[in-house]
Amino acid sequence: MGSFNGLGLHLGNLSRLSDAESRSVSPENPTGEKGRGAMAVPDPKTSPARSLGQGWKVAPYIVVEAGATAVLADIAGQGAIQQIWMTPTGAWRSAILRFYWDGQDAPSVECPIGDFFACGWNRYAQVSSLAVCVNPGSAFNCYWEMPFRKRARITLTNTADTAMILYYQINYTLTEVPDDAAYFHAQFRRVNPLPYKEVYTILDGVKGKGHYVGTYIAWSVKSNGWWGEGEVKFYLDGDREFPTICGTGTEDYFCGSYNFDVGKDNGGYREFTTPYSGLAQVIRPDGLYQSQMRFGMYRWHIPDPIRFQSELRVTIQALGWRGDPRRGAEFRPLQDDIASVAYWYQTIPAAPFPPLPSPNDLRID
Repeated sequence: MGSFNGLGLHLGNLSRLSDAESRSVSPENPTGEKGRGAMAVPDPKTSPARSLGQGWKVAPYIVVEAGATAVLADIAGQGAIQQIWMTPTGAWRSAILRFYWDGQDAPSVECPIGDFFACGWNRYAQVSSLAVCVNPGSAFNCYWEMPFRKRARITLTNTADTAMILYYQINYTLTEVPDDAAYFHAQFRRVNPLPYKEVYTILDGVKGKGHYVGTYIAWSVKSNGWWGEGEVKFYLDGDREFPTICGTGTEDYFCGSYNFDVGKDNGGYREFTTPYSGLAQVIRPDGLYQSQMRFGMYRWHIPDPIRFQSELRVTIQALGWRGDPRRGAEFRPLQDDIASVAYWYQTIPAAPFPPLPSPNDLRID
């Protein structure tokens, strides 16, 4: 993903040497220090490695108790997080990730773990993109480059009523960070249901210089018919009533077309997952208690970031049809359950995030 020596590599610079130092945080090396991995001593009575001893597979996971916050990484120095892998148990909306850069009191990332990895419905769906991969059976991976200059701190809070088990590994480099490298941010929002004729806000209140790099949306439809006529709009640097960038429809923004529909005989909605965009998840009604259509969609602005100099706001309309659109029908504002994650880079400090919904308001019913 990155383009400068020492941080991320791509096919064009894989052969270049660097003085950067590779490190990794995991339960087997919670500090990430050089030569400090696999030092846990097995319990002589309960550990599966009790007859093998130190240096074998002794501490591959942590337990995060109900209501507790675990520090997954606390890294001092200058460098960048390059890859994160984790596989949590329990309800994914109940586990909240927070990332803090360079000693900031407020998090630059605050998001339920499933939604952060483009899998918001607490069910596995294959995601095969450049920035995020979700692999069988619940393996979350992200490759967003995350520079820091003084400190990087990552926590996970378990808001559920039961303990969770978490396997994880955070790979990073210690190296000089260029002056023009911005800080990674991700913000979660949810409205359920969206009030009638209101526009859903994906991101608002951003102050500073940066670029917007991605959107994930988990969308639950509460009515019959097509639901994705709404336009995505980017309000840049002083835009008020009218945006600078305005799309043509929800499926168009996510790089699909014509309702993601390949025809009833071919299964109707067609899931897809590609490097920069995807309709990775379609949850269909089961004819009994699972009565609503649910969708998971992502769009990464990696080759086409949305640049802003001082402020940014991003919205999407929830819009369907009244009647047959081929016979003079009208648009119909919808009142759906919409959750989103916005991903962007910017200077710090960032403006405060809106409060995260309560555990009850995060629930997936």
